[in-house]
Amino acid sequence: MKYGFVVDNRKCIGCHACSVACKSENDVPLGVDRTWVKYTEQGAYPHVNRTFQVTRCNHCDNPPCVTICPVSAMYQREDGIVEFDNQHCIGCKACLQACPYDAIYMDPETNTAAKCHYCAHRIDVGLEPACVVVCPEHAILSGDMEDPKSEIHQALGKHGTTVRKPEQGTLPKLHYIDGDDAAQSTMNPQQLMFTDKKKGASRPPQPKPDQKRTQVAAQMVQVGYNAQHQTHWGWQVPGYILTKDIATGIMAMIPLFFGWRQPPQGLMWHGAISLLMLGLTAALLIGDLKQPKRFYYLLVRPQWKSWLTRGTFLILGFSLMVSASLLIGLVDFLPSWKNSLATWLYPVLMIFTFPTAILTSIYTAFLLGQAEGRDLWQHSLLPVQFAIRSLLCGSIVLCLSHEIGIPVGADFAHFAKELFGILLGINLAIIILAEFAMKHASHIAAQAADDIIKGSFAKLFWFGGMVCGHLFPLILLLFSSSSLGVIASGVMALSGIFILEYIFILAPQKIPNS
Repeated sequence: MKYGFVVDNRKCIGCHACSVACKSENDVPLGVDRTWVKYTEQGAYPHVNRTFQVTRCNHCDNPPCVTICPVSAMYQREDGIVEFDNQHCIGCKACLQACPYDAIYMDPETNTAAKCHYCAHRIDVGLEPACVVVCPEHAILSGDMEDPKSEIHQALGKHGTTVRKPEQGTLPKLHYIDGDDAAQSTMNPQQLMFTDKKKGASRPPQPKPDQKRTQVAAQMVQVGYNAQHQTHWGWQVPGYILTKDIATGIMAMIPLFFGWRQPPQGLMWHGAISLLMLGLTAALLIGDLKQPKRFYYLLVRPQWKSWLTRGTFLILGFSLMVSASLLIGLVDFLPSWKNSLATWLYPVLMIFTFPTAILTSIYTAFLLGQAEGRDLWQHSLLPVQFAIRSLLCGSIVLCLSHEIGIPVGADFAHFAKELFGILLGINLAIIILAEFAMKHASHIAAQAADDIIKGSFAKLFWFGGMVCGHLFPLILLLFSSSSLGVIASGVMALSGIFILEYIFILAPQKIPNS
């Protein structure tokens, strides 16, 4: 059994009856939609054509929202319906980033994810979805696509149908008869005509005074109406990435220089700094949840395919290792037999701490890789970038600690400073390579990259991230050996790393997926 939809665009009249029925049947709050009708206009006056597209969850055979959900609040039934359980949703918003169709929203009343669930409560008692029943043109078909006797199966066999974004590999089960390519593609937000815009949104492109209206109309496709979705991951996500990079980078740097030898007593302060950064990481992660009181669901009902779940346990395990290294650092205050035991335990601990630190730093790259709705995050250099940035942040904090008087050791401080400069240069080179030399995975990723390089994020990217965050710190490290120069360089570099991560997280979310 495999439930799906077929929408006959030849019959749809854009009446919105399906949208209204969906809201009424499922008590959908104002301002969000489970089903909406997208209007697309194209052509040159007087030969202009308007098409309608019923848009909703595609109930994919390979749903990325189910894979990324850390607590199985989003799940797939045996009949193929992708269902959600708002009683278990923690409000992490990962499923919204994973959906390539903008079909999921955050319910403003329950603070949980929600979407079309195929009116599963009606299906279970033998009824059709509300949108199917109310459609005056019988333009929406539903049922078991594998049942030869069903109307939907016969329609699929009789008509050539299309689906949205087949290249994503999600195997959507929402099929369109006479589907319009322009309506099914992702449209630039500047092309919206009547949709309400958020404060600060740019106006639609206007014709120049010397251009004829027919010349402009012939070249553009105009979206007349569409549902808009908010940006859900804000500054907290790049903030937690930065604090996690500092925590993991510090602990990875220590065995990188000392090997398995126990470092000087003064470096135990850095274990405390690492633990503090991990605490801030957890606070930012929990604070960004729409249901923070349900955070413990990650521990008691984990969904192991999700890198959000795996990352949670990596952070927890890494925190235990950092805590253990702090305890071992107190060997000077222990009896001699415990001192000897700690001396044996520390090298064993470092064997596991270093790879755990690196894996904890890069797991976010795999989490972003599961967010299939954001094509800019889908590139192969991301794990390498996270690993390098972790070591970079660790070397920066070690340099800053040495300059403000925390005992590090002259040799280790010199090593950290050299690594700081080398990794900052490598990080700059990778950013340039990723943004300018590598081909983007899709036109959506290219749109987001253009917005970073020459669009709304351009000033912040070039001045804040590249010049002040990388170029100036490199110059200071090369030509200034004073403590003030090193401190200024470190602070500017950390700020630049945060700015670039902030841009990287926000830019692709501005591109709509519907």
